[in-house]
Amino acid sequence: MLLKNLLEHIGLEPGRLHFSWISSAEAAKFVEVANEVNQVVEELGPARFLVKRKARVA
Repeated sequence: MLLKNLLEHIGLEPGRLHFSWISSAEAAKFVEVANEVNQVVEELGPARFLVKRKARVA
């Protein structure tokens, strides 16, 4: 939770970070969780915080 709180503090949306305990024997669960996370991130759109900005020339 500390990492999640820190990332939220610096401006990263909570939906972009997901923690899940999945065993290597749980392939179906992995696929399900990956698809859910992917859907949430697609709905959020591009991460504005992590996009490089063009340098301004003075």
